[in-house]
Amino acid sequence: MEQKIIPASSNLKEFEAFLESSYEVGVFLEIHISQLKNISKLAKNAGKKMIYHVDLIQGLKSDDYATEYVCQEFKPYGLISTKSSVILKAKQKNVIAIQRVFLLDSHAIEKSIKLVQRTKPDYIELLPGTMPWMIEEIKERLDVPILAGGLIRTEADVENAIKAGAAGITTSRKALWDK
Repeated sequence: MEQKIIPASSNLKEFEAFLESSYEVGVFLEIHISQLKNISKLAKNAGKKMIYHVDLIQGLKSDDYATEYVCQEFKPYGLISTKSSVILKAKQKNVIAIQRVFLLDSHAIEKSIKLVQRTKPDYIELLPGTMPWMIEEIKERLDVPILAGGLIRTEADVENAIKAGAAGITTSRKALWDK
Protein backbone atom coordinates (compact mmCIF):
# COMPACT_ATOMS: atom_id res chain seq x y z
CA MET A 1 0.00 0.00 0.00
CA GLU A 2 1.42 3.31 -0.98
CA GLN A 3 -1.13 5.48 0.81
CA LYS A 4 0.07 7.02 4.05
CA ILE A 5 -3.47 7.75 5.24
CA ILE A 6 -6.06 4.98 4.98
CA PRO A 7 -9.54 6.36 5.66
CA ALA A 8 -11.62 4.19 7.98
CA SER A 9 -15.41 4.39 7.80
CA SER A 10 -17.86 3.07 10.36
CA ASN A 11 -21.05 4.43 8.79
CA LEU A 12 -22.45 5.28 5.37
CA LYS A 13 -21.85 9.03 5.70
CA GLU A 14 -18.13 8.46 6.32
CA PHE A 15 -18.04 5.88 3.53
CA GLU A 16 -19.59 8.38 1.09
CA ALA A 17 -16.89 10.90 2.06
CA PHE A 18 -14.26 8.24 1.34
CA LEU A 19 -15.85 7.51 -2.05
CA GLU A 20 -15.58 11.20 -2.93
CA SER A 21 -11.96 11.43 -1.74
CA SER A 22 -8.84 10.93 -3.81
CA TYR A 23 -7.84 7.89 -1.76
CA GLU A 24 -7.87 4.52 -3.50
CA VAL A 25 -7.85 2.23 -0.45
CA GLY A 26 -10.19 2.50 2.53
CA VAL A 27 -11.27 0.48 5.54
CA PHE A 28 -14.83 -0.27 6.57
CA LEU A 29 -14.98 -0.96 10.28
CA GLU A 30 -18.39 -1.77 11.71
CA ILE A 31 -20.85 -3.02 9.13
CA HIS A 32 -23.87 -5.29 9.05
CA ILE A 33 -23.56 -8.30 6.79
CA SER A 34 -26.61 -7.10 4.82
CA GLN A 35 -24.70 -3.93 3.81
CA LEU A 36 -21.64 -5.70 2.41
CA LYS A 37 -23.06 -6.24 -1.07
CA ASN A 38 -24.06 -2.59 -1.51
CA ILE A 39 -20.83 -1.24 0.02
CA SER A 40 -18.73 -3.50 -2.22
CA LYS A 41 -20.66 -2.46 -5.32
CA LEU A 42 -20.40 1.26 -4.54
CA ALA A 43 -16.66 0.96 -3.88
CA LYS A 44 -16.08 -0.99 -7.09
CA ASN A 45 -18.08 1.52 -9.14
CA ALA A 46 -15.98 4.35 -7.64
CA GLY A 47 -12.71 2.51 -8.38
CA LYS A 48 -11.95 2.05 -4.67
CA LYS A 49 -10.30 -0.90 -2.94
CA MET A 50 -11.89 -1.98 0.34
CA ILE A 51 -10.44 -3.54 3.44
CA TYR A 52 -13.06 -5.02 5.77
CA HIS A 53 -12.59 -5.59 9.49
CA VAL A 54 -13.93 -9.15 9.70
CA ASP A 55 -14.25 -9.07 13.50
CA LEU A 56 -16.66 -6.12 13.22
CA ILE A 57 -19.03 -7.49 10.55
CA GLN A 58 -22.27 -7.84 12.47
CA GLY A 59 -24.17 -11.03 11.74
CA LEU A 60 -21.05 -12.93 10.75
CA LYS A 61 -18.84 -15.01 13.00
CA SER A 62 -15.21 -14.04 12.39
CA ASP A 63 -13.69 -17.40 11.54
CA ASP A 64 -12.11 -18.98 8.48
CA TYR A 65 -15.53 -19.91 7.00
CA ALA A 66 -16.70 -16.31 7.21
CA THR A 67 -13.40 -15.18 5.73
CA GLU A 68 -13.78 -17.54 2.81
CA TYR A 69 -17.35 -16.29 2.27
CA VAL A 70 -16.32 -12.61 2.33
CA CYS A 71 -13.40 -13.27 -0.02
CA GLN A 72 -15.50 -15.19 -2.53
CA GLU A 73 -18.61 -13.01 -2.47
CA PHE A 74 -17.14 -9.51 -2.08
CA LYS A 75 -13.56 -9.83 -3.32
CA PRO A 76 -12.06 -7.36 -0.85
CA TYR A 77 -8.65 -5.82 -1.29
CA GLY A 78 -7.86 -6.77 2.30
CA LEU A 79 -9.15 -8.02 5.62
CA ILE A 80 -8.31 -6.96 9.17
CA SER A 81 -8.67 -9.27 12.16
CA THR A 82 -7.24 -10.12 15.54
CA LYS A 83 -7.78 -13.80 14.77
CA SER A 84 -5.09 -16.01 13.28
CA SER A 85 -7.58 -18.20 11.39
CA VAL A 86 -8.88 -15.14 9.52
CA ILE A 87 -5.35 -14.00 8.66
CA LEU A 88 -4.33 -17.43 7.41
CA LYS A 89 -7.48 -17.83 5.29
CA ALA A 90 -7.12 -14.32 3.82
CA LYS A 91 -3.55 -15.12 2.78
CA GLN A 92 -4.73 -18.40 1.27
CA LYS A 93 -7.31 -16.44 -0.77
CA ASN A 94 -4.65 -13.92 -1.92
CA VAL A 95 -6.26 -11.07 -0.02
CA ILE A 96 -4.14 -8.55 1.92
CA ALA A 97 -4.10 -9.85 5.52
CA ILE A 98 -3.79 -7.30 8.32
CA GLN A 99 -3.28 -8.60 11.85
CA ARG A 100 -4.73 -6.17 14.39
CA VAL A 101 -2.59 -5.97 17.52
CA PHE A 102 -3.54 -4.17 20.72
CA LEU A 103 -0.66 -2.75 22.76
CA LEU A 104 -2.14 -3.46 26.18
CA ASP A 105 0.87 -4.56 28.19
CA SER A 106 4.18 -6.42 27.84
CA HIS A 107 2.51 -9.83 27.99
CA ALA A 108 0.08 -8.94 25.19
CA ILE A 109 2.93 -7.60 23.06
CA GLU A 110 4.96 -10.80 23.44
CA LYS A 111 1.93 -12.93 22.66
CA SER A 112 1.16 -10.81 19.60
CA ILE A 113 4.72 -11.04 18.32
CA LYS A 114 4.55 -14.84 18.47
CA LEU A 115 1.18 -14.76 16.70
CA VAL A 116 2.51 -12.52 13.92
CA GLN A 117 5.58 -14.74 13.49
CA ARG A 118 3.24 -17.72 13.05
CA THR A 119 0.62 -16.15 10.75
CA LYS A 120 2.96 -13.91 8.70
CA PRO A 121 0.37 -11.26 7.81
CA ASP A 122 1.02 -8.72 5.06
CA TYR A 123 0.64 -5.88 7.58
CA ILE A 124 0.19 -5.34 11.30
CA GLU A 125 -2.22 -2.70 12.55
CA LEU A 126 -0.97 -1.46 15.94
CA LEU A 127 -3.47 0.11 18.33
CA PRO A 128 -3.12 2.60 19.80
CA GLY A 129 -0.95 4.09 17.09
CA THR A 130 0.10 7.06 19.18
CA MET A 131 3.14 5.42 20.77
CA PRO A 132 6.09 5.96 18.40
CA TRP A 133 8.50 4.08 20.67
CA MET A 134 6.30 0.96 20.41
CA ILE A 135 6.10 1.28 16.62
CA GLU A 136 9.92 1.40 16.56
CA GLU A 137 10.23 -1.64 18.84
CA ILE A 138 7.74 -3.75 16.91
CA LYS A 139 9.33 -2.72 13.60
CA GLU A 140 12.75 -3.83 14.91
CA ARG A 141 11.40 -7.17 16.11
CA LEU A 142 9.20 -8.09 13.14
CA ASP A 143 9.76 -7.81 9.42
CA VAL A 144 6.16 -6.82 8.68
CA PRO A 145 4.96 -3.36 7.56
CA ILE A 146 3.06 -1.51 10.29
CA LEU A 147 -0.15 0.48 10.09
CA ALA A 148 -0.78 2.69 13.10
CA GLY A 149 -4.40 3.11 14.18
CA GLY A 150 -6.45 4.12 17.15
CA LEU A 151 -6.35 7.43 19.01
CA ILE A 152 -4.60 9.22 16.15
CA ARG A 153 -6.08 12.69 16.43
CA THR A 154 -3.60 15.21 15.05
CA GLU A 155 -1.21 15.73 12.15
CA ALA A 156 1.59 15.44 14.71
CA ASP A 157 0.33 11.95 15.67
CA VAL A 158 0.45 10.98 11.98
CA GLU A 159 3.94 12.42 11.51
CA ASN A 160 5.28 10.78 14.68
CA ALA A 161 3.94 7.37 13.66
CA ILE A 162 5.41 7.66 10.15
CA LYS A 163 8.78 8.85 11.53
CA ALA A 164 8.78 5.88 13.92
CA GLY A 165 8.43 3.49 10.98
CA ALA A 166 4.72 3.06 10.29
CA ALA A 167 4.00 2.44 6.61
CA GLY A 168 0.63 4.13 7.00
CA ILE A 169 -2.14 5.31 9.30
CA THR A 170 -5.68 4.00 9.58
CA THR A 171 -7.99 6.71 10.83
CA SER A 172 -11.66 7.52 11.03
CA ARG A 173 -10.84 11.16 11.81
CA LYS A 174 -12.01 12.83 8.61
CA ALA A 175 -9.98 16.00 9.26
CA LEU A 176 -6.83 13.89 8.73
CA TRP A 177 -8.12 12.51 5.42
CA ASP A 178 -7.94 15.96 3.90
CA LYS A 179 -4.21 16.43 4.52
